[in-house]
Amino acid sequence: MDILALMTDLITQLNGIVWGPLMLVLILGTGFMLMIGLRGMPIAKLGYGLKMLWAGRATKTQQGEGDIAPFNALMASLSATIGTGNIAGVATAIFLGGPGALFWMWMTALVGMATKYAEAVLAVHYRETDDNGNKVGGPMYYIKNGLGKRFAWLGTTFAIFGALAGFGIGNTIQANSVADVLSSSFGVPPLLTGSVIAVLVAMVLIGGIKRIANVAGRLVPFMAVSYVMAGIVILGLHADQIPAAFELIFVHAFTPIAATGGFAGAAVWAAIRFGVARGVFSNEAGLGSAPIAHAASTTNSPVRQGTIAMTGTFIDTIVICSITGLVIIVSGSWMSGETGATLSSLAFESALPGFGGYIVTFGLSLFAFTTILGWSIYGEKCVSYLFGVKAITPFRIAWIIAIPIGAMANLSFIWLVADTLNAMMAIPNLIALLLLSPVVFKLTKEYFAKK
Repeated sequence: MDILALMTDLITQLNGIVWGPLMLVLILGTGFMLMIGLRGMPIAKLGYGLKMLWAGRATKTQQGEGDIAPFNALMASLSATIGTGNIAGVATAIFLGGPGALFWMWMTALVGMATKYAEAVLAVHYRETDDNGNKVGGPMYYIKNGLGKRFAWLGTTFAIFGALAGFGIGNTIQANSVADVLSSSFGVPPLLTGSVIAVLVAMVLIGGIKRIANVAGRLVPFMAVSYVMAGIVILGLHADQIPAAFELIFVHAFTPIAATGGFAGAAVWAAIRFGVARGVFSNEAGLGSAPIAHAASTTNSPVRQGTIAMTGTFIDTIVICSITGLVIIVSGSWMSGETGATLSSLAFESALPGFGGYIVTFGLSLFAFTTILGWSIYGEKCVSYLFGVKAITPFRIAWIIAIPIGAMANLSFIWLVADTLNAMMAIPNLIALLLLSPVVFKLTKEYFAKK
């Protein structure tokens, strides 16, 4: 047995443990408990969150300390979440779990709004100022400052997994997906794709979080709206198929689906497992990544930034992932036997012959590029927490080098590693959210009592 096969076997076994029933209960249970404790506020106040998001577009109009505008903080976090998870991840969930997996992605997102809200509230409430004068926060800081020295090891654990996970979920897997789709669509060599992405990322990274946030603030709204509009056009052309699509989704969320066409069939457990796993992969609620970006926002209210943060989960999964999933189902492409970005591309191309596939190709490329930028923030902050600000430059160099390597690597192995690291960084964060939930409830109650 060669080294890669041995590593694949070991990580597969670990993946089965960390993504087992206990993990799914922990993710959904934490979100559900927070939603109950907040009395449904994330859903009831979604409109308020969108209003605060629109009001937070300029740094100079905001009250409080911080480095980036509240709007750009969300765009920076969305730049990291709107990526291959929305295109390849949704397709993989449906391929492995059937149409019912989309239902469980929705459930993960609804309770995930409460999780994302709590993460951002704690990140701003317990943030610090680093040696460069920048605001820093996230799970490692709210564990250290909120839970005390006894739990300091938990914050360190998160930072280690966060730094490692970044090279998987936020770097190599993104470069690999772009290289794969450009190679199959245009015959572009993966090394060339990886090298071009590396150069573009390096040009943005030089400016740090402020430049990344500014780039995200321009690119993310454009690419999200463009992708959604293309999806709506396709759904409009297949309007008669939409009721049947929803029936498939709701029925097979609770009953097994038999093999049909190129689809191999799936049990209910597969729909739940891959729906939740890919839902978390897409919106990252519970992973603890997004609050690292929100901690840098210019604000004097943890709760206000929290309401902005929770809209990100809604936009990412309820809106964008649903578009991808519904297009795959109404077009009938989910029975083709294809998976990943190829399945999404096939669905768009069959619905819009001649250019539908290009929408996915360019959408995926742009989504992946901004994800690499967004995750560079997360990895950088985790590394600087562990080793200080002096480690930022070596980290950026390693980050850039990893891009072309990822573009040429084995896709299935990268997905497996990214999926496993996702779960491992979520565990310390979810524990902290449960232990610090009374702080979240107290701050929320006080804020809305004043309103």
